[in-house]
Amino acid sequence: MHRLSRRSVNSLLRYGGHRHRDAMPVASIGSSSINELGGERDASGRRYSILTHLTSNGPASTKPLKSGNMIPIGKRYESTAADISATDTPVEKYEYQAEVSRLMDLIVNSLYSNKEVFLRELISNASDALDKLRFLSVTEPQLLEGAAELDIRIQTDQDNGIITLTDSGIGMTHQELVDSLGTIAHSGTAKFLKALKDSKDAGSDSNLIGQFGVGFYSAFLVADKVVVSTKSPKSDKQFVWEGEANSSSYIVREETDPEKMIPRGTRITLHLKRDDKGFAHPERIEKLVKNYSQFVSFPIYTWQEKGYTKEVEVDDDPAEAKKDGTDDGVEKKKKTKKIVEKYWEWDLTNETQPIWLRNPKEVTTEEYNEFYKKTFNEYLEPLASSHFTTEGEVEFRSILYVPAITPMGKEDIVNPKTKNIRLYVKRVFISDDFDGELFPRYLSFVKGVVDSNDLPLNVSREILQESRVVRIMRKRLVRKAFDMILGISMSENREDYEKFWENFGKHLKLGCIEDRENHKRLAPLLRFFSSQSEEEMISLDEYVENMKPDQKDIYYIAADSVTSAKNTPFLERLYEKELEVLFLVDPIDEVAVTNLKSYKEKNFVDISKEDLDIGDKNEEKEKEMKQEYGHICDWMKKRLGDKVASVQVSNRLKTSPCVLVSGKFGWSANMERLMKAQTVGDSSSLDFMRSRRVFEINPEHSIIQTLNAACRSSAEDEEALRAIDLLYDTALISSGFTPESPSQLGGKIYEMMNMALSNKWSLQTQEAEIVAEPQATLEAEVVEPIETTTGSQK
Repeated sequence: MHRLSRRSVNSLLRYGGHRHRDAMPVASIGSSSINELGGERDASGRRYSILTHLTSNGPASTKPLKSGNMIPIGKRYESTAADISATDTPVEKYEYQAEVSRLMDLIVNSLYSNKEVFLRELISNASDALDKLRFLSVTEPQLLEGAAELDIRIQTDQDNGIITLTDSGIGMTHQELVDSLGTIAHSGTAKFLKALKDSKDAGSDSNLIGQFGVGFYSAFLVADKVVVSTKSPKSDKQFVWEGEANSSSYIVREETDPEKMIPRGTRITLHLKRDDKGFAHPERIEKLVKNYSQFVSFPIYTWQEKGYTKEVEVDDDPAEAKKDGTDDGVEKKKKTKKIVEKYWEWDLTNETQPIWLRNPKEVTTEEYNEFYKKTFNEYLEPLASSHFTTEGEVEFRSILYVPAITPMGKEDIVNPKTKNIRLYVKRVFISDDFDGELFPRYLSFVKGVVDSNDLPLNVSREILQESRVVRIMRKRLVRKAFDMILGISMSENREDYEKFWENFGKHLKLGCIEDRENHKRLAPLLRFFSSQSEEEMISLDEYVENMKPDQKDIYYIAADSVTSAKNTPFLERLYEKELEVLFLVDPIDEVAVTNLKSYKEKNFVDISKEDLDIGDKNEEKEKEMKQEYGHICDWMKKRLGDKVASVQVSNRLKTSPCVLVSGKFGWSANMERLMKAQTVGDSSSLDFMRSRRVFEINPEHSIIQTLNAACRSSAEDEEALRAIDLLYDTALISSGFTPESPSQLGGKIYEMMNMALSNKWSLQTQEAEIVAEPQATLEAEVVEPIETTTGSQK
C-alpha cells in the first residue's frame, strides 16, 4: 500500500478533504488509484492533480471554488502522462472565480499610468464599432438606414463636469451589452475578428483596434459614474448601462425618454470626479484627440466655442449730447463699437491624414514637409525624409525625418527621451517614450512615426515589451535612418551635409562608441579637419583617396583646436613627407576613432604615441644612432628618473630638439587633459594610464648635440643637468601635457633668461659712455682754433 506524501495530505486537507469524509473512505485511497507521484489517472491514461476532490462514486462534477478574498489567476488543465494501468476514479472540476470589485480596482488604479488615455480607449472602441458597421453593411446595407454618416462626436459640459462621446456605429443589443460591458476582459472586437477568421467568405479587417477587452473601464480613471446608451440596428429597443467606479454591480434598463433616443450607435456619458473636471474643457478634449486619435479613419467632431467680430450701434448719452450743444434738427452719425459674438458648433478635429498609409509615389515633397511641421510643431523644413513599408516577418509603415537644426536648449545628446518617435498601432497613438527601444540613443535626433499591427504591447498599451519583433523593427529602422543620412552626404549640395554635421555630428561619433555593429555605416559619414584641409572637413573616403602609394595607416593627432594640432612637433617629419594627418579637435573624436580601430583595412594610428612607423625605417641607420647617442639617452634617463619610461632617438622630429610621446596603450596628452577635467574622474586610473611616457630626442638639433658633448666631457655639470630638466619641462608643454609644477617651470625659465641676458645691455652702455668722452674733448679742441683765427683777422 502506497503512502501519501505530506504535501498531498496537506493539499487534501486545505482544499476541502474534510468536506468529503463520508463520501471518501480510506479504502478508496489505495495503490490502484494514487501512484507514488501523488496524481490520479483515468482509464485513458490522463492524470489529474491530487489537489482535486476525490469521491467514491459518481462522475466528475463542476462546482464553484469558494476562494474568499483569494484571486485565482488561471485555470487548471489536464496533463498527459505515461499510460499506467489504473481504475476509474471520479473527480470534481472547479472553475476559478474572481473578486470583481478587487479586479476593477486593479484595472482602474494599476493598469494605466496616465489618466488622459481614457479618451484614446473610448475613441478606439467607437472606431471599432464604426468599422464593424461598415464591414457588415457591405452584405447588409439596411444596417445604415436612419443614420448614414459614420462619425464620432464629443461634447463637454464644463460647468457640470460631464463628457459625452457618441458614435454612429453598430451599437449593441441587450445581450451584447451584458456580454461586452458586464464581462471584464471580454473583447467584442476580438470575438468579431475570430468570427471573420473562421468565416471562409469574409476576410479579416486589419483596422480594428481592440484586443484586450478592458479599454472601456479606463473611463473610471476620471469618472465616478458612467452611463452607456446604445441602439443596435438589429434591435428595436435602446438600452442603457449604468455603472459606478466603486461598485461591483451595474444596471441595465431600457431607454424610455424620447429626448435621449439615438437612431443608431452608442452614447457614453462620463460624470467626472471632482479632481478630474478639468478634462471637460473643450480645448483640452481637442488637444487629447489631436494627440492620440488624430489619424483615426473616421471623422471626430468636438463641440467648440467660436466667435466672430461685428459692429453694433451705441446709444448716445443724453448728458454728453446736451454738453455738445448740437441742434436736435441736425442728423448725427451714430456711434458704433466692435464686439465678439460667440456661438457653438461642431468642429472637425482630425483633419490631418495619415500619409504613411499612402503609396510613397503618390505623396509629394510638400505633403511630407507639411505633415512634418504639423506633427512635430516645427517651422523649418526637414533636411531629408524616408517613407517606407516593411513586409514579411514584421509588417509596419514608417516615415522618418532628419530635422534641419537641433532643438533649442536641448544640446544634451545623452538624453534618451526625446519624444521624437511617435508610435502608432492601427493609426492610434500609443506613446512617444519608446525611443530607447526603437532607436539607439545616438539617433535620437531622428523624428518620425511608426505604425504597426504586430507590436507586443502590454494591456495598457504603454509598455513595449522586449521581443524578437522589436529587435527586428529596431534594426530596420536604424538601417533606413542611415540610408537617409547617407543620401544627404551624397547630395550635390555640399552645404546640406555641412549643416547636418554641424548639428548632429556628435551624435554619429557617439554611435561609433556605442554601436559596434554599425561601424561600417557610421564611418563613411564622419568628417574631420586635416593637415591638408584646415578650412574644410573631409571624409575618410577622401582621406583614403589622397593617401600615398606606400602609406599603410591613417594618421591622426588629437588636440583642442586646429591651431594647436597643426603646430605640434609630432607633425614635423610627416609634413616633410607630405603625409596627411587628421585633426581630432572635438573632445569625443579621439574616443570615437579609437573604437573604430580601422577603416577599409587601414588602421588608425595616433602620431603622438610611441613606435610610430611612417614608412622610412632604416635599421642600419637606427643601429648607428643608438650606438652614437645611447650614452646620452642613458644619461638623460638617469637624470629624469621615473618621470619617463625611457629616452630614445626620435624619427618624427625635424626642427624641435625633443618631444614627449605617450605609451602605445596609454592615454594621449589630449585624453589625459580631458580626463583630468572630469568632475567624477578616478585619480587612481589616471595615474595608471599616464604612467608610461617616452622622451624622444632629435640628434640633428644643436641643443642635443651640445648636451651630447657635455655628457662626454662633464656629465656631472650642474648647468647641463638643469638644461635636461628644462628640456623635459618644455617638451611637456609642446607635446600637449600639463606640467606638474608651473611655478617651478617658470623659475627655471627665468633663471635661464637671466643667464642669457646677464650684463648684455649693461656692458654696451658702459662702452658707449667710454667712447662718448673723447668725442667731447675733440669737439672742444676744434672750436679753439676757430676762435683764434677770427681774432687774428680782426
